[in-house]
Amino acid sequence: MTDQARPPLNVLFLCTHNSARSVLAESLLNRIGAGRFKACSAGSMPSGTINPHAIHLLQHLNYKTEDLRSKAWDEFAKTNNPEAPDLDFVFTVCDNAAGEVCPIWPGQPMTAHWGIPDPSAATGTEAEIALAFAEAYRQLNARITLFCALPMASIDKLSLQRRLDEIGKTQD
Repeated sequence: MTDQARPPLNVLFLCTHNSARSVLAESLLNRIGAGRFKACSAGSMPSGTINPHAIHLLQHLNYKTEDLRSKAWDEFAKTNNPEAPDLDFVFTVCDNAAGEVCPIWPGQPMTAHWGIPDPSAATGTEAEIALAFAEAYRQLNARITLFCALPMASIDKLSLQRRLDEIGKTQD
């Protein structure tokens, strides 16, 4: 079956607060991988709000932001939500979330760590903070573009896992 004929693969991006990096990744994959992937994001300790700098950047780049929300990863855990979608991939985008004990994910997804520095921790002028968010977006965009280029229909699981791990180490 070609990638085009398959139902979309479910991808979950995790970060501790689900307010910036994971939300940027969700938006990026839903745009770049439209039709092939369905991305969501969540956090282990969600802040309850999306960082305003993330919203501003996404709106500036013509993303729809109305449906974005900060949510707990329990929404996607099999033990807490029997309606949770089967996940094909789970990516952590912050080092804290990568070190936490994760719930049991439905669907036995492939996992990888794609750590990105936290733009929410940036200090300085508005321009310096905006630059930190733009840099996080740029790094995620590069990784997600590589991910979307993988031949999902023809790559074996071991090779796919190796590629996912390599993508997480990509600097550009």
